Amino acid sequence: MKKQLKSYGIITLGSVIFALAFDVFFAANQVAMGGITGLAQIINVLLPGLSVGTLAFVLNIPLFLAGWKFIGWHLLASSLYALAVSSLAIDAIAALRQFPPMDPMLACLCGGAAMGLGFGMVFSQGATTGGTDIVARLLKLKFPWLPMGKLMLLPDGTVLALAALAFGRVEAALYGAVAIFVSTRVMDTVLYGLDTSKVAYIISDRWRSIADALLRQQNRGVTILQGEGGWTGAPKQVLLVAFKQKEIVRIKRAVHDIDPNAFLIVCDAHDVLGEGFGDYQKEEL
Repeated sequence: MKKQLKSYGIITLGSVIFALAFDVFFAANQVAMGGITGLAQIINVLLPGLSVGTLAFVLNIPLFLAGWKFIGWHLLASSLYALAVSSLAIDAIAALRQFPPMDPMLACLCGGAAMGLGFGMVFSQGATTGGTDIVARLLKLKFPWLPMGKLMLLPDGTVLALAALAFGRVEAALYGAVAIFVSTRVMDTVLYGLDTSKVAYIISDRWRSIADALLRQQNRGVTILQGEGGWTGAPKQVLLVAFKQKEIVRIKRAVHDIDPNAFLIVCDAHDVLGEGFGDYQKEEL
């Protein structure tokens, strides 16, 4: 229950951030956005009597019904909650205050970043805010190697084209495209970029001493790869070790103390699974 409450707390916060970003940066500056919310934005321009939040909720119902079979009830229940919170928050914030317009480029950059943060928080808990998020989630089942941000670009681009016609300004859609690009980058960073693991390749004549130091002093597993010098043809042992970002200074110091001439390559690593790192999650994005 505690874990469930924490998850829904994160979903609530992410949904409110999404709604705030829409009202402050998008609606106030007539910057188009993608997804069902963008479609609701277009209808609101044509029929001002219908609020964006209400329209977004109604338009999402068919998508939720379509996604029920493939995503599962648990994920759709949390997504329905996120949709309800974001829709209500959009209308509530708009009713409480009308935000003044600002520089459109500043609006789309800040709005895209804030919206990406909100999306990332909601998606990290296995939920969506509805609309093209559900479409992207369904596409993720077919193309699991593609990040969520890229999967959302195609349907969002279609909505932006319609927004250009509704607003009567191509600039609205172009600013929206910039906002979506920023949003997808921030969202993918929240979802995938927080895994700050590293992988090091170490080549040294004192490889055995370095391996022992990493195993015993740094408490890190070491894999010994068999290599060969390209120039000399002499056999070489290459040490492969994965570690956390915060351990990088200790690892470098341990290698340098044993062999100052050691050849060390440190690379970024994502989705490191196994003992001491993460576990495979079937429902992960």
